[in-house]
Amino acid sequence: MPEPLVRVSRLSKHYGGHRGLLARLTGAPATRLVAVDDVSFTIARGEIFSLVGESGSGKTTLGRTILRLIEPTDGSIVFDGTDITTLGATQLRKARRQIQMIFQDPVSSLNPRLTVRQMLGEVLHVHAICPRAQINARIADLLALVGLPADSIDRTPRHFSGGQRQRIGIARALAMEPQFIVADEPVSAVDVSVQSQIMNLLLDLRDRLGLTLLFIAHDLSVVRYLSDRVGVMYLGRIVETGTRDQIFTAPRHPYTQALLSAAPRPDPAQRGTVAAIGGEPPSPLDPPDGCHFHTRCPLATDLCRRIAPEPETVEPGHVVRCHHHARVFA
Repeated sequence: MPEPLVRVSRLSKHYGGHRGLLARLTGAPATRLVAVDDVSFTIARGEIFSLVGESGSGKTTLGRTILRLIEPTDGSIVFDGTDITTLGATQLRKARRQIQMIFQDPVSSLNPRLTVRQMLGEVLHVHAICPRAQINARIADLLALVGLPADSIDRTPRHFSGGQRQRIGIARALAMEPQFIVADEPVSAVDVSVQSQIMNLLLDLRDRLGLTLLFIAHDLSVVRYLSDRVGVMYLGRIVETGTRDQIFTAPRHPYTQALLSAAPRPDPAQRGTVAAIGGEPPSPLDPPDGCHFHTRCPLATDLCRRIAPEPETVEPGHVVRCHHHARVFA
C-alpha cells in the first residue's frame, strides 16, 4: 500500500492543567479541558476524509491542531513523510505552502478592507508563488478556477454573497498550490441552495488538482455525498472510522448508529431503527472514565465504565472503539 499523505498518531490537545493565582489562593484544584484525546488516523493521497460528530466533539480543534494553528499536547502529525510537530518556525512556514485551511465563516475570515486583488496578491507575493509581473494573471486564473467572474478582482467582501465569499476563501487556500486542505464546515454558513454548488466545486478541484481534503462537518448528508472515508468523533476521541459505505450502511459503534438514526429523512414515513441519543455529552473538563460514551449508551456495562476500549479492526478499513461492537452489529 502507498504511504498515506497524512498520518496522525496518538494526537491529543489539552487546555489548562495548572493552577493560576486565584486557584492557589482559594485552594481550588487545577482544571484541564480535554479537547482531543489520543486520536489516530491516516488520509491517503487524493482522498476526502470527513470528521463528523456533535458540536463540541473536538472536530475543529483537531483540524486546527493538524495544521499547527493550535499546538498539540502530545502525539505526531506526519505530512508527506515529515513530522511537522518537530518543525521550527521557518520550516513550518515552508511546509504550510502545502497545507491550507478553508474556514467555516467567510465573513470573519476575510479582511473587509481588502479587495480580492489585494487579498490574493498578498499571498502570492509573500510566499513568492509567482513573479510580481504574473500576479494579476494568476489571480484571474484562481477566480476562474472557483467560478467567480473576472470583474470580482477589485471588489471587497461586502459586495459578495455568502457563497461567493466562500469561493474567495477557497481561492485563497488554492493560491498556495497546496497538496492538503482542511475544510472546516465550509458549507454550514451558506444557503442550502448554494451548498451543493460548493460541494461540487470541492469535488471538481480534488479531481482536477489532485487535492487531499480533511472535511469537517456535522451534516451527515453532506458527509455522505463528499467522503471517501469517515471518522466519527465523540468527546475528543474518534470512535469509528471506515469507508463511506461501511459507516452509513453497517455502523459498528452505538454512537454512530444513533447519529444516523437521528438524521432527518426526506420521507416522513421512514423512521430510525435506533432510539435518539439521550442526555447531553459530558463536559470535557470532567470526561468520564472508561468509554466516554458509556453515560449515554444503552449497551454500557461495568467494563465500559472502567476501561476505555482500544481501536479494533472489525473488517478491512473499518476500525471501532467499542467493547460490544459485536452486539451493535447483531
